[in-house]
Amino acid sequence: MLWYYYYSIFCATAKMRRAMRQKRGVNMEDTIAAISTSTMSSGGISIVRVSGSEAVNIADTVFKSKKNIRLADVKSHTVHFGIITDGESEIDEVLAIVMRAPNTYTREDVVEIDCHGGILVTKKVLDALLSAGARLAEPGEFTKRAFLNGRIDLSQAEAVIDVINAKNDYALKSSVNQLDGKLSAKIKEIREILLNNVAFIEAALDDPEHFNIDDNVDNLKNDVNNCLNKVDKMLKTCENGRIMHDGVRTVILGKTNAGKSSLLNVLAREERAIVTDIEGTTRDILEEMINLSGITLNLIDTAGIRKTEDIVESIGVNKAKKLAGDADLIIYVVDSSRHLDDNDYEIIDLIKGKKVLVILNKTDLNQVTGAEDIKNIIDCEVVAVSAKQETGIDELEDTIKKMFFNGDISFNEDVYITSTRHKELLGQAKESLQLVLNGIDNMISEDFLTIDLMTAYEKLGLIIGEEVEDDLADRIFSKFCMGK
Repeated sequence: MLWYYYYSIFCATAKMRRAMRQKRGVNMEDTIAAISTSTMSSGGISIVRVSGSEAVNIADTVFKSKKNIRLADVKSHTVHFGIITDGESEIDEVLAIVMRAPNTYTREDVVEIDCHGGILVTKKVLDALLSAGARLAEPGEFTKRAFLNGRIDLSQAEAVIDVINAKNDYALKSSVNQLDGKLSAKIKEIREILLNNVAFIEAALDDPEHFNIDDNVDNLKNDVNNCLNKVDKMLKTCENGRIMHDGVRTVILGKTNAGKSSLLNVLAREERAIVTDIEGTTRDILEEMINLSGITLNLIDTAGIRKTEDIVESIGVNKAKKLAGDADLIIYVVDSSRHLDDNDYEIIDLIKGKKVLVILNKTDLNQVTGAEDIKNIIDCEVVAVSAKQETGIDELEDTIKKMFFNGDISFNEDVYITSTRHKELLGQAKESLQLVLNGIDNMISEDFLTIDLMTAYEKLGLIIGEEVEDDLADRIFSKFCMGK
């Protein structure tokens, strides 16, 4: 019974991969080609990639070796110097790299043409390959083939685009960990435990003489608790994962002329906001993405909060208040050279209960408001700076880092969940595992427990692509750039 169950799972997985290959728009028999470097500007080198069963033959049609050899006759993973021709004229001197399946990114034959980095010449090289029989690749089709051919799983494929789009060191390290298979390993470990228990229950129901379900209840409960703890641990990383991936939604608040725009300019290291001595200069929001000690801050500078009869300024003040409600972090800028007034107390009432960092600005002037004055009113971190003289900025950066990541993150073993899709599936798996525990406590028949065990197994499988929903891969790979 056990071998039959495992064989059934294996066949189901293979069937899903075959079904994915046969889906609309995925013709694995085609040989595809695309430019794999930027098409927005010229560079020193551009790469045109070809993948498929006819990759070498198609490349041979347009490539003429300086040594008069054919690419079809060379060893795998070798580089050859020659020219690309469209049949009528020479296009460029290039290097052709030949890589034979299965030891390639797609597990297909791959040829990469390294040509000079001009936009026009790169497109002409691609056109020559398309004329020779290749098809233009869809966005993400190289990585999709790597997934469909079993080189990487779906979570690793998603990590590829996350590496490309990483905005900071934390996001990059997290994505590289996922690409390296750390998330996959954790998911597979949990699924293996669940599958073992399902197989045992199925075997015991079919062959009660050799398998005793009653003796296995405690083991089942321990295994499910163990799996639930592992899933819950991953779910607890979601908030840090979101911040690493998307950045910290940061709103700068303060009354007029507290120095909010000056602080933004210092952090952005350029004059992004207009700074004057006139109150109410900033009337609308100004957004800027900055990298602060490896953390991405999505900074929003807002209008100074005060009571005003100016309609336009009033709209800006209301926007500031609304944005504060959705922020991960509020930077409340206080003019330390002035006493707190009604506008300050209105802001303090607005931000109580939020994650707040108070900046005592203008420390280059005589201070009349200090850290104790703030801490007596609101429990928060306080940093003294002078935006004008750019002092205290290092302490500001360190404080923000500690507020979100306790100062540092160890990436040796930790896996951070950065994908909303993964978060939802882990949450659904957790619910199913909890149902199993409830069923055990209520002494529900074991054959009913297998339903929830298999639901958890399938939800986790969707993360790594062992289970595939309709059009799931299409949705994921459509976000990729051309040539990847």
